[in-house]
Amino acid sequence: MNKHCELPELRLRLDEAITYKTPAAALKIARQGLKESERRGLPGETEYFKGEMEILRENFSAAIGHFDAAVKHNPLDGAAYNDRALCMVELGIIDGAMGYFDKGIEVEPDYATIYHNKGWLLNNIGRFTEALECLEKALELEPGRAGTYENMADVLANLLDYKGALAAYRKTLSLLKPGYNRQIREQIMGQMRVVQTKIIMEGEE
Repeated sequence: MNKHCELPELRLRLDEAITYKTPAAALKIARQGLKESERRGLPGETEYFKGEMEILRENFSAAIGHFDAAVKHNPLDGAAYNDRALCMVELGIIDGAMGYFDKGIEVEPDYATIYHNKGWLLNNIGRFTEALECLEKALELEPGRAGTYENMADVLANLLDYKGALAAYRKTLSLLKPGYNRQIREQIMGQMRVVQTKIIMEGEE
């Protein structure tokens, strides 16, 4: 969890909702965070939750402005750097995004989410070994991250380690909390079937 923010529980709930629930559920929590930060007079948190609301509305350029404002109030807010990087990815600015992930790691080296997202990006651009290292670091810091195991499974499949990928997908399902998006579970189970087919094919060669 981010240790340099002032509303950590709301941020955690928002992160989980974005990953495993619906946009409407996430937006509701973001609004709650904005209201609470304004009530308590926390300008950095106010800018952060405004940025999250813009992400959920897919206004990524506007979100970047809010995250830049958030780090002016709190230069140690690794999550703001992380989420700025994610907005840059959405806008196609891949090289620049990597620098913001690194800045987030620099200011908050024990925040698992940044390693998770940097690993996700590295996987998507074909740098699989580096991606695996980032995801392993994320799990070292936060062993119960279901989404990180899912991303690790994808990386292992890309590295042709299908048995490792299958084990990681199974771990993902074991860590998902009740009430999480059913579509996510179905998606993971579909990925497991693909990997199981690969394992069978390897055995027949």
